[in-house]
Amino acid sequence: MLSIFKLFLLSLIVLAFGLTMNSCSTTKDDELSSKSDINLIKLEDFFKNPILTQAKISPDGKHVAYLAPYETRLNVFIKRIEDGVETRLTSETARSVGGYFWKGSDRILFVKDSGGDENYRLFGIDINGQNIKGYTDFAKVKTEFIDDLPDDPRFIIIGLNKRNPQYFDAYRLNVVSGELKMIAENPGNISSWLTDHNGLLRVATTTDGVNTSLLYRDGEQDKFQTLYTTNFKESLLPAFFTFDNKNLYVLSNLNKDKTALAIFDVKKKNEIKILFQNPDYDLSGAHFSKKRKVLLDATYVSWKQERRFFDKKMKSIFNKIQKKLSGVEISISSKNKAEDKFVIRTYSDKTLGAYYIYDVSLDKLTLLAEVSPWLKESEMSDQKPIEYISRDGLKIRGYLTLPKGSSGKNVPIVVNPHGGPWYRDSWGFNPHVQFLASRGYGVFQMNFRGSTGYGRKFWEASFKEWGKKMQDDITDGVNFLIDQKIADKEKVAIFGGSYGGYATLAGLTFTPDLYACGVDFVGVSNLFTLLKTIPPYWKQMLDQFHEMIGHPETDKKLLEEASPVFHVDKIKVPLFIAQGANDPRVNKDESDQMVAALNKRGIKVEYMVKDNEGHGFKNEENRFDLYRAMESFLKKCL
Repeated sequence: MLSIFKLFLLSLIVLAFGLTMNSCSTTKDDELSSKSDINLIKLEDFFKNPILTQAKISPDGKHVAYLAPYETRLNVFIKRIEDGVETRLTSETARSVGGYFWKGSDRILFVKDSGGDENYRLFGIDINGQNIKGYTDFAKVKTEFIDDLPDDPRFIIIGLNKRNPQYFDAYRLNVVSGELKMIAENPGNISSWLTDHNGLLRVATTTDGVNTSLLYRDGEQDKFQTLYTTNFKESLLPAFFTFDNKNLYVLSNLNKDKTALAIFDVKKKNEIKILFQNPDYDLSGAHFSKKRKVLLDATYVSWKQERRFFDKKMKSIFNKIQKKLSGVEISISSKNKAEDKFVIRTYSDKTLGAYYIYDVSLDKLTLLAEVSPWLKESEMSDQKPIEYISRDGLKIRGYLTLPKGSSGKNVPIVVNPHGGPWYRDSWGFNPHVQFLASRGYGVFQMNFRGSTGYGRKFWEASFKEWGKKMQDDITDGVNFLIDQKIADKEKVAIFGGSYGGYATLAGLTFTPDLYACGVDFVGVSNLFTLLKTIPPYWKQMLDQFHEMIGHPETDKKLLEEASPVFHVDKIKVPLFIAQGANDPRVNKDESDQMVAALNKRGIKVEYMVKDNEGHGFKNEENRFDLYRAMESFLKKCL
């Protein structure tokens, strides 16, 4: 559903060090004990930084930029396509660059935060390494991107919560002089902005905590007018303007269960044409050609990424590339301004793939780099789709990865619920999944109710069901694997990050006999304090969270029942808790409370806190620490 509800989404879910609360027994015939450590793929190979990532071609097609390691941190590099000469532009050593984009063909803009606080600051540097400039180097201020204005060499449009930490005003930034000019002041209810194809700020979306409105104006000199107001449960997301700048392409589920691509008439104030709708899945996005001004495709995720092409030329190009790269999925990660040179990314469930440069006119594909060449696809395990029926009749879809060479029977299983919770797992290479499979564990990922992409009814079925039906969906999946003789019922662990960390704690408290151990990483333990400590720029959505999670006053009993911190007396098995000290989404207090509650019972909890991390461990050495300890922990427990 709405992207603003991806509340606790992790870009990387990692595992943490385990503590034995009750001793974990091992047996001589344990499947893992017979494995020779000599033949195991090195842990570091799964979790070290890639050769490169986020490759993007310059507008003139002469250079490609990417993030690559320098002093174990990801920094911005560029490579001249003609002769392959590489230059490093940034030298960050405290924390990796958070992201970047081209501004013209001679300058790169990039962002970084401090220790994982997600207050991203914007900087710029010329491709010769000169003229570095800080544009939004303000304390406790977050930069958001509205439009990079690719046709304007001097300006971009950004959002800053500089004036008030709870919401973002729109600014036009001069990247040459550094001058910032506010072009739209947020009255306190605007959650996003949208420009037309000329770079004019003409659309905004608002929320009053429950209802959302789509605002529109003919020009930047005009006042915004309300086009349409819906309850937050309905989705009307403006994707981009039609190419005459008169109407909007929208992703909408108005009067339907599944999100569709439609055209919204700003004069008639309604949808006038549905362009594409899948009967089973929400659409996740749509793309267009800026040069040719045509709609290219719409995307959705079934068990894999799917596309519906609208443009014959793009479909033909895509098919040509796919024939050259058979056996892997492909995506077009960037294009030059002439749209005759593309950066192509490949991937599958068993490889992080590679980046290529594709010359459209020559139909020529040139390898830029493999992302993680030290991992061999032949040594990885298949991630296969799986589905089962919940106890109340919902179809739950997910993935099962079994160790390579496994018989598929009585396998030790690690249950891995995703973060969000309004997010979903999808098919593709996942380092921690493949790492666990390489150690002899099956990994079970499920898209429990509330997971996005399956329609509005499935999403709404999660409301006020934290620790209840959402957790039942996980439990039912585990029991399904046990009933099918896939899982060894004595050797089932659970781990997750963010909401997945909450599901881990809920699993150990509400179904204490189901799991042998659990790992909670940046997980929620107390729903009351969670709702009090959300970032200030999420305050607009607090009433929505009350409806989706529960209200601390009117739903007090519900939240108490669903908060694991109040039920630690039920925990029987080993648990480890790990946390980033600067996490702005799930405050460190969530983990502190759980540790204190366990200590009060006389249980010593070994608690890992990384002072230079936030919501997810980005620094390479911290990932190594976590997985190294997790490997030992699971070996003892399972």
